[in-house]
Amino acid sequence: MANELDEMTDVAPEEGNDTKVIAKQIPVTVGVGSKVFNVIWWFLPPIIGGIIWLIMKAKAKNYFQQLQQKIQHDASQIDNYLEQRVQILQNCARLLDKAIDLDKETFTQIAKYRSNASAEGDSARMEYSEKVENIARSVNIAFENYPELRSHSELADAMQQNSYLQREITAAREVYNDTVNTWNRDIFVWPTKQIVAAKAGYTTRIPFAASRETKDAARSVFF
Repeated sequence: MANELDEMTDVAPEEGNDTKVIAKQIPVTVGVGSKVFNVIWWFLPPIIGGIIWLIMKAKAKNYFQQLQQKIQHDASQIDNYLEQRVQILQNCARLLDKAIDLDKETFTQIAKYRSNASAEGDSARMEYSEKVENIARSVNIAFENYPELRSHSELADAMQQNSYLQREITAAREVYNDTVNTWNRDIFVWPTKQIVAAKAGYTTRIPFAASRETKDAARSVFF
């Protein structure tokens, strides 16, 4: 049997193909066959099969409840790192302001996000993260434009902490996306999990995605 995808003969698009996360939640549904399957357990063997089926569904429900808590935990980790990063950026901005005339709007934005660091929901978390990235970019530009400030030990240490937290945020997003992928995969595992998920009204979850501005900046020439 030939390979479904053949790099030797199949045509690759000359214009390239950028990846995008589709922000769409897909509901779990089941057909008539699944509904019949859900009932037939009570007849083969009588009663005992139905009890076994109830236990299987209870285990699947518990699994999804635990997985939801795992998603919440992973999302909270991102929020924690974002809050720490806002604090570090606040320190960086304060130190920079002592040496240069930093845009006052930056301080206003930092104060705003410092007082409301906890995001609610996937879309809110991505929006909040994007705004923190924009603040960080402003501080980094100011830092790079004044090379003499790099000898300032407190500022250099704060910028190093900012870089460390960015790596931690990236790692936390990977963990979060892995858990979301597990959820999105398992709610469609037939029969038990899919039937339980459909009855509970579960939908797929949207993983973290970079903003268009971040993607455009990644294509820029930095050196």
